[in-house]
Amino acid sequence: MKKIALALKALVLTAALTGLAHAGGTAERVNINTADAATLDRVLVNVGPSKAEAIVAYRKANGAFKSAEQLASVKGIGLATIEKNRDRIVVAGGGPAPAAARAVAKPGAPVARPAAKH
Repeated sequence: MKKIALALKALVLTAALTGLAHAGGTAERVNINTADAATLDRVLVNVGPSKAEAIVAYRKANGAFKSAEQLASVKGIGLATIEKNRDRIVVAGGGPAPAAARAVAKPGAPVARPAAKH
């Protein structure tokens, strides 16, 4: 259910951005997959120390962010905050998900395969 909500949020954000001009500027950028809380707090607009710590905690528990929109999964971070920081957010690297976030199959258990595309 969370994935559907996140996908809908991303769709709404994408629709809202259509037609908007990208404002020029030289804002400092931050990689949300590698930055520490102090850097996130300093670079991102409307992200204070507690939200920055929440971003780092979410990343440690769930693995690297795959998109800026995924920040909406972090408590206290909404689509408006993501949009205000669009030109400041970099999503790169971060490595694999931590062991706690990966599913571990038991030996001999059937392997789930994605459904075929039609």
